[in-house]
Amino acid sequence: MTIRVVVADDQELVRSGFAMILDAQPDIEVVAEAGDGAAAVDAVRRLAPEVALLDIRMPGTDGIEACRTISSGSGCRTVMLTTFDSDEYVYEALHAGASGFLLKDVRRDDLVHAVRVVAAGDSLLAPSVARRLIAEYTSRPAASAVPSAARLDVLTARERETLLHLARGLSNAEIAAALVVSEHTVKTHVGNVLSKLGLRDRIQAVICAYECGVVTPSPEVGPAAGSPAQARNPRAEDRPAG
Repeated sequence: MTIRVVVADDQELVRSGFAMILDAQPDIEVVAEAGDGAAAVDAVRRLAPEVALLDIRMPGTDGIEACRTISSGSGCRTVMLTTFDSDEYVYEALHAGASGFLLKDVRRDDLVHAVRVVAAGDSLLAPSVARRLIAEYTSRPAASAVPSAARLDVLTARERETLLHLARGLSNAEIAAALVVSEHTVKTHVGNVLSKLGLRDRIQAVICAYECGVVTPSPEVGPAAGSPAQARNPRAEDRPAG
């Protein structure tokens, strides 16, 4: 199946460069380019792509607002791009529904990999961006009220344990080993956590875990440097039915 992509960046050379890299892949087709967030939203509505690659800072409707609109109004998944790994908008972008976050100096192969990963229903963060995200939890809450730990009362004890392990970045196999259960059982727990808490994917589960105090963040904690870190989001079999 061909992955249809919209690329949005206010710098034409950057936008065209990303589009050329992606269009050169046999399984990826760039169906539109946009110079701002409003044009990106319009392209997504008209063309129904699987992935939107959005610059986080654009004139008019910025990438975050575009991401929020796209995430709430379509099945298109978004990958955010920024020049700086210290971008203060990392936290807001993930709250807006972003499924990936990369720096603009990303390697060609990692850009292609990110689009494929996100299109498959997983999520991906550059390691430095992941560290920045965790640091944000130590500095300030989101613009909206921080959810109370009481929100987790709907979870069973095992589901709470599963959420804790999700927040620590464990895979289904690693969670299964920690809980001494089968991977099938873990998939059930993950699906229940997402369904009961009204979460879209594992990135949102991690955000919820930090906000509700399930884990305590530290700015020093983060993935080792290297290629972008793939968040272990549920594939189809992990997701709750319905």
